[in-house]
Amino acid sequence: MRFAPLHGWKLDAAAAVALQKRMAAAVIADRPLDLSALRVVAGVDVSVKVDEHGIAQSRAAVVALRFPDMTAIETAAASMSTPFPYIPGLLSFRELPVVLAACEKLTTAPDALIVDGMGRAHPRRFGIACHLGLWLDMPTIGCGKTRLIGRHADPPDERGAFTDLVDNGEIIGAALRTRPRVKPVYISVGHRCDLASALALTMACVGKYRLPEPIRAAHKAAGQC
Repeated sequence: MRFAPLHGWKLDAAAAVALQKRMAAAVIADRPLDLSALRVVAGVDVSVKVDEHGIAQSRAAVVALRFPDMTAIETAAASMSTPFPYIPGLLSFRELPVVLAACEKLTTAPDALIVDGMGRAHPRRFGIACHLGLWLDMPTIGCGKTRLIGRHADPPDERGAFTDLVDNGEIIGAALRTRPRVKPVYISVGHRCDLASALALTMACVGKYRLPEPIRAAHKAAGQC
């Protein structure tokens, strides 16, 4: 995949927050996706492990799957020393450099990406899925395993049921029950889609497990790269 850089990565926390606030205004969060036109959906995940020298190493994987049958087409992975400390709300500055390195190796162009992390469900409405979506200029969805911010009612215990995730009176995402009797996942727009499309695409990618197949594939690959 080819893309132009949007900014440098030598930022402290204050500069990173300021950048998020500026870039959040560029996110497109109201564009419906035509799921019938999608052919390839990719999953994105990062694992961080401490090596024998006590240095945190980030490992990213991007896995392209054929849509809608979820057959894996290609996996791209990259590793590097973790460039940014763990600070809640600034995950993309810790994980995106290695994700982009993996994306550069991917030869299959996805039509959309599902990212393990948040999109608009973020204090500054600019989680890692938004950041990656702007960088790649393509539809992205945030799929978080745990809630970062916001409140929601418990979704009904049935496949595909969801309730709004709300912060300060604004709907920022949804708590989605992908399978009965399992905890919901947290879905939010990353870029170039709307929430209804994000929910529909996520459910179209769910198989036998709680997490959508692109995220499961990327999680497994990130742990192996």
